[in-house]
Amino acid sequence: MKEFEITCPLTREPRLKEIEAKAGGLRWVLKKRSVDARKEPVWRYQYEAYEPGEAIPEYVQKPYKDVHDAPAVLIVGAGPAGMFAALKLLTLGLKPIVLERGKDVHSRKFDMARLSREGIVDPDSNYCYGEGGAGAFSDGKLYTRSSKRGDIREVLHQLVAFGASKDILIDAHPHIGSDKLPTVVENIRKCVTEHGGEYHFGARVCSIEAGEGGWTAVCADSRRFSGRKIILATGHSARDVYEMLQGSGAGLEAKGFALGVRVEHPQEKINFHQYHGQWKPGVPAAEYSFVEQVDGRGVFSFCMCPGGILVPSSTEPGTVVLNGMSNSGRSGKFANAGVVVQIEPEDVRGEGPFKLMDFQQEVERRMFDWCEQQRCSGQKDIPQNPMAAPAQRMEDFCLGRLSKKMPPTSYFPGVISAPLHELLPPIVAQRLQKAFPRVRIKGYYTNAALLLGVESRTSSPVRVPRDPETLECPALPGLYPCGEGAGYSGGIVSSAIDGIRCAHSAAAAIGA
Repeated sequence: MKEFEITCPLTREPRLKEIEAKAGGLRWVLKKRSVDARKEPVWRYQYEAYEPGEAIPEYVQKPYKDVHDAPAVLIVGAGPAGMFAALKLLTLGLKPIVLERGKDVHSRKFDMARLSREGIVDPDSNYCYGEGGAGAFSDGKLYTRSSKRGDIREVLHQLVAFGASKDILIDAHPHIGSDKLPTVVENIRKCVTEHGGEYHFGARVCSIEAGEGGWTAVCADSRRFSGRKIILATGHSARDVYEMLQGSGAGLEAKGFALGVRVEHPQEKINFHQYHGQWKPGVPAAEYSFVEQVDGRGVFSFCMCPGGILVPSSTEPGTVVLNGMSNSGRSGKFANAGVVVQIEPEDVRGEGPFKLMDFQQEVERRMFDWCEQQRCSGQKDIPQNPMAAPAQRMEDFCLGRLSKKMPPTSYFPGVISAPLHELLPPIVAQRLQKAFPRVRIKGYYTNAALLLGVESRTSSPVRVPRDPETLECPALPGLYPCGEGAGYSGGIVSSAIDGIRCAHSAAAAIGA
């Protein structure tokens, strides 16, 4: 096997004659494509060519089995970890019973719309809770560095089989888009139920009970579901689940996470600078990423959404939390990303496993309370939506001054000019103030950029202990903490891989 590369302008793809000439008559396969904008922007296409007799590696999906009468495994949560755990159980001959506190992926859209329009939070159905999890409406980015944990191809090929574009198999930074993911998520559910698995919505688990035959999950509406094992895949925002586990003796631990702001630029400015003034219609919207070290902590961009919009991501009333999303075309007028500061347990006062979770919640409430005070002040032109976010221009933030006039924003609930440099904890604000002027992206540090608070749901601030070999919680044998909520992944693909691993371990323990 030999490798070769072809570069070409962003306005076209490689021509067949170019590829065949480089392959030298050998069979070839496109492995990866990416935009290289370090100098003149170009596409880079990477290929593999195979000698006669050499096998071309192909991914073969194992068949899904009929599991109507098979032993059951409970899966709490229908995000990426839960969905891919369910699919893996089908291939292993076990029956997944998926319990999701929220609604199905299409029904939850109405609750998210009401959250944006009216600021009304449904604690069980929002941008974080519901079928598909937070990732279903956060652009569907699939970039991960977790290849050592499992086979990324298993995740990507299944996503394609359920409706995602084949482009995700070759793109360096693949994404599906929040307009496409709901159909993919729904198709996964249909596959699970058609083969004998079960999905139950509005099934918020409030207690778990271990017995001789396995586990029983008790829901808030008194429904009870039993299975031989239980995979806990509840996502990074399920605070009530952490409290339930601590009450069950799980021995939770405080875990570092990151907190900061959502930063929004006009997309045309990012395009101009990243493409050195050579961006044209039809060329992908430009992305960016950066990492800075400030006072011993990382400050980094997170979940960058080209051509996207900002959305309210609160899971409880009285808080303001932001996230970003974009559709498959990434054609919106704005670019947004979280810019966050790493927070470690030693950075926050207090004791116990929930001290970082409490810190996170306190900041979210501070954002809401400040905006509520402004709404009650009688000032003119203050957005009355409870999800309105405190905001400040970037240079004003770094110089510690209020912004007199707000630039346009994609955030529908509206923004209120605020002293974010005072509202954010000093360990966050001071590092951000030092980091923004250092960012080595031309044109990034500008008062045309708007900072909105707060970006706080980057990862779980709590870890559920588990054995590195069996993946079980040592204090609760037969329970498999899984994915972002347990503190073992970050993002769609790594969470899916972790769900697959936990399904394998549960099946091995059952003897399947």
